[in-house]
Amino acid sequence: MSSNKITPKDFFLWAGAMVALYGSVISLIALLFEYIDHIFPDALDYYVDPYSGSIRFAMATLIVLVPVAIILMRFIRSDIALNSLKSDLWVRRWALVLTVFVAGSAVVGDLITLINYFLGGELTARFFLKVVILLIVAGAVFFHFLADLRGYWNANPARAKNVGIVFGVLVLVAIISGFFILGSPAQVRLLRFDDQKVSDLQNIQWQVVNYWQQKERLPVSFEELQDPLNGNVLPIDPQSGESYTYAVTGSLSFKLCATFNKDGVGDPYTTRPVRKTSSTDIGIDGDTWQHGAGAVCFDRTIDPDLYPPYPRPIKTRAIQ
Repeated sequence: MSSNKITPKDFFLWAGAMVALYGSVISLIALLFEYIDHIFPDALDYYVDPYSGSIRFAMATLIVLVPVAIILMRFIRSDIALNSLKSDLWVRRWALVLTVFVAGSAVVGDLITLINYFLGGELTARFFLKVVILLIVAGAVFFHFLADLRGYWNANPARAKNVGIVFGVLVLVAIISGFFILGSPAQVRLLRFDDQKVSDLQNIQWQVVNYWQQKERLPVSFEELQDPLNGNVLPIDPQSGESYTYAVTGSLSFKLCATFNKDGVGDPYTTRPVRKTSSTDIGIDGDTWQHGAGAVCFDRTIDPDLYPPYPRPIKTRAIQ
């Protein structure tokens, strides 16, 4: 077998290994960056992803791609151990050289960025940690595949296996750490229930205010809000399947109640609640839906000046 002839198996083994490797490294860096952002939050970040979608995606990618990369590399090394000529395949040398080039470029760019920010006096703790992480990960990839290009791992297969095990353990620790931030899938589902409850209460609140603007009185019960003509159906608690609690507390005031699983700021995409500006603020587009765990009621008061009744249509008599 000549060094420049490859089989489909060789090509797709290396192609799959490189895709899995690049995806794993990028996801690992992204995951560690997200951890840093969580530990060192930016004071200017008012809005965040409440379900940490980027963390979940990076974790899912690592869970799938890291074992794939390790398994494919073991197949490749086993083939080389059986046939030493496969170490000279052009697809192998291209893959290794490309990986060394990309990793080296990342290290150089990382150092340039670090020096640039340092000279500009903008060196923060979380930026410095991100630079260090990128430098360590990219540097490790660079030296590992540079050694592979020089045949070091082929001559020392036991060490290559140990490196794979260490890498797998580090990734496993990084993935497990994510559950301390995200919580278990069951806890995330409880948060989604709470967010839906807040959305439902906001919907009901709008309907109550609209009812008052139309009839200049508050509905006595939810039944009065039901309107089969326009298909208006009030939402129910998605977790318990029961109706939310509504009660009239005055001529212009009412309260809405629900049972929540955990503390929340109301809007799941904001990191801090918005304060009410006055005692008559009904909260539409400006209130806080901050809540604790358990049964919580939200008191609302309609300001007629802000939300006046709708004008009545003028009735005309027919000409006799």
